[in-house]
Amino acid sequence: MSALYPDSALHQADGQLWIEGVPLGEIAARFGTPTYVYSRAILTEAFRHYQQALASHRASICYAVKANSNLGILSLFARLGAGFDIVSGGELARVLAAGGQADQVLFSGVGKSVGEIRQALEAGIRCFNVESAAELDRIDAVAGEMGRKAPIAFRVNPDVDPKTHPYIATGLKSSKFGVAFDEAKALYRRAASLPNIQIRGIACHIGSQLLDPSPIAEAAQKVLSMVDELAVEGIHLEHVDLGGGLGIRYRDEIPPSVSAYLAPLLALFEGRRESLCFEPGRSLVGNGGLLLTRVEYLKHGDERNFVVVDAAMNDLTRPALYDAYHHILPVQGQSVAPQRYDVVGPVCESGDFLAQDRELAIAPGDHLAILSAGAYGMAMSSNYNTRPRAAEVLVDGNQVHLIRQRETVADLYRGECPLPLPS
Repeated sequence: MSALYPDSALHQADGQLWIEGVPLGEIAARFGTPTYVYSRAILTEAFRHYQQALASHRASICYAVKANSNLGILSLFARLGAGFDIVSGGELARVLAAGGQADQVLFSGVGKSVGEIRQALEAGIRCFNVESAAELDRIDAVAGEMGRKAPIAFRVNPDVDPKTHPYIATGLKSSKFGVAFDEAKALYRRAASLPNIQIRGIACHIGSQLLDPSPIAEAAQKVLSMVDELAVEGIHLEHVDLGGGLGIRYRDEIPPSVSAYLAPLLALFEGRRESLCFEPGRSLVGNGGLLLTRVEYLKHGDERNFVVVDAAMNDLTRPALYDAYHHILPVQGQSVAPQRYDVVGPVCESGDFLAQDRELAIAPGDHLAILSAGAYGMAMSSNYNTRPRAAEVLVDGNQVHLIRQRETVADLYRGECPLPLPS
């Protein structure tokens, strides 16, 4: 069976594909397609790996909400003890609605608005990860207007190559993220002089889908040198936030285990006074979800064959955006001969594909499971071509919980108005 999931969570039995104790065909019949399906067992196990690796250390696990912001997912992690890494006021509202604690929230992102800063200060978040001198001035001004002290860390850019896709590399000099490493010390001095700022820590995040722990270890060493240099000047930091980024298996990647990934980082901090923060996202939810879709047509051509399904690039944009690979499995067994197909959707774009050149034995009306879709699947979906977004369900043993209703077309234009008729 697929090595992407524990056998207990995704397995074949009675000629069908099951997730935990539920056949995926039953989910398709009950909720329709396309539908995102998540496994509580896989999500919980992924979080426990971080808890176990960090059990003997003063460390926080702050789930990166942008990976999957569904309230059902957030509430599960909140109950497991997670903090949260957010990048917008909307994500803060989601965290609070799901039962998360504001004082366990880190606010990252390069474009925080005045309204978002005020919202975060009113909620009482743990820390802003500041990404520019201009943002520091804005936070100081807003905090002063509110009579508050704003807790901050600077996100420093260590100029370390994370060896990942260029769109998700965030720690190079050319990146929009963070403050330049050689400017950080002067910014800390400036922050220490501001009346409405309270310095809490330092942050660093070099990218996503990391398969080699050496780049983040290199970045951590540079960050620690900065921490020690600041301490000499009397600026003492409470925490060091090393971001997230641990990769998962989509195709044939062999990512390190959580403990192996964290080991060199934890060794660097042995005996130090600062606490640690980590911001995992993809590694918590990526392999915990799949996209369930139905075959509409088989279209055979001279050069390529196509499986046209009811999911599309608006539902899962990663293949079109990153040329990303996702395993695809038939939900029901088939006796037809396998053929090679491109799996495409109904969207009016040549880039609307979910997979290319796959061997599949399928027929119209069958269902397919697109694996490893728990991260940046639903979170990046859109309504392009006026397509309602998918439903989302979470499987817990033999129970299925609807955690997002499927949108209707009426939902999409509810806030729109036609022009008035000419008078």
